[in-house]
Amino acid sequence: MYTIKDDLTTTLQEIRDAGLWKDERQLTSPQQAHITTTKTSALNFCANNYLGLADHPDVLASASSALQEWGFGMASVRFICGTQELHTRLEAALSDWFGTEDTILYSSCFDANGGVFEVLFGEGDAIISDALNHASLIDGIRLSKAARYRYANADMADLRTQLEAARGARRTVIVTDGVFSMDGYLAPLEQICDLAEEFGAMVLVDDSHAVGFIGDGGGGTPEACGVADRVDLLTGTLGKALGGASGGYVSGPAEVVALLRQRSRPYLFSNAVAPVVAAGSLTAIEIARTSSEARATLRRNTALFRELMTEAGFDLLPGDHPITPVMFPGEDGAREAARIADTMLDHGVYVIPFSYPVVPRGQARIRVQLSAAHSEDDVRACVAAFVTARQQVTGQEPPKES
Repeated sequence: MYTIKDDLTTTLQEIRDAGLWKDERQLTSPQQAHITTTKTSALNFCANNYLGLADHPDVLASASSALQEWGFGMASVRFICGTQELHTRLEAALSDWFGTEDTILYSSCFDANGGVFEVLFGEGDAIISDALNHASLIDGIRLSKAARYRYANADMADLRTQLEAARGARRTVIVTDGVFSMDGYLAPLEQICDLAEEFGAMVLVDDSHAVGFIGDGGGGTPEACGVADRVDLLTGTLGKALGGASGGYVSGPAEVVALLRQRSRPYLFSNAVAPVVAAGSLTAIEIARTSSEARATLRRNTALFRELMTEAGFDLLPGDHPITPVMFPGEDGAREAARIADTMLDHGVYVIPFSYPVVPRGQARIRVQLSAAHSEDDVRACVAAFVTARQQVTGQEPPKES
């Protein structure tokens, strides 16, 4: 007799056999640079805790105080009885930071990206998306009835071709990650904005892996690329550099935000961001806006890690973003990356391998993420663990010094 359980058991075993199984390791400590798991203590090099704010004492104090003053949760959506002063203050703080007219909060950036396209773009419109955009953008775009076009990652010639193909649309929007999360590449926003202006298109940027630590003032990729006043819509998260809890947003023209409040389904049908998260995020933003020293530390840690790993003969994707992919290409790369990551935990360093379907087949990697909370000794210990684990798994020795 057929049961779905039999089919799913077969599929799950195929995932294991292909070396693509994703384990979830249980932490027994707060999110920070030095963590403990159920098995061991370790240096944490796989979190999005770019500025080290996830356990910052001021962020914790704000969240703790808000818990007593404002309660645990809203138990409702925003337009019923789910809005507090904390929510409007947080939206205003984000708008002030980005120089936008207004901002709307969501329970996550996945929801923000899932709620913006269906409202703003429909039949007769065109959405032109970078091929490496985050899954949340892809899923959000699918909810719209607009015509969909895709251009090769950061390929401006191909973007021009797609814009030509979309001529005649009522509204056209170019959609891109500010930083591509699996590669650490920054989008060429200046060229994108140039093309958008030439073709009369809007620009939407998901800046989740940049806000807080990219740009001199932490304003993200639009600030770093000098186009903060030329990007029409920003989406992003509070769950990475800005305290690491949860929550997302769309920031842009007041009319856009007003319409999203009326029609965006993830906003209208999901509980408001918890008060403790709103309060902690407000403090995290205050810290991030004045954290030039932390951003400098993050840049130093990233440069040191890339330098030492290159000297040790590892294959890194180029760049200077704290997302540093250590590549294990080829048919057996996923298994090798998984074995090295497991072995590194035995040596006190926590990293995570990524393989299909998160990245394309044959492009497995260990995505290392640096933090301002890491010391120089932490970075050197991570590289040493990579070298030792590679030797144990593959027998490969580091290059000899000339």
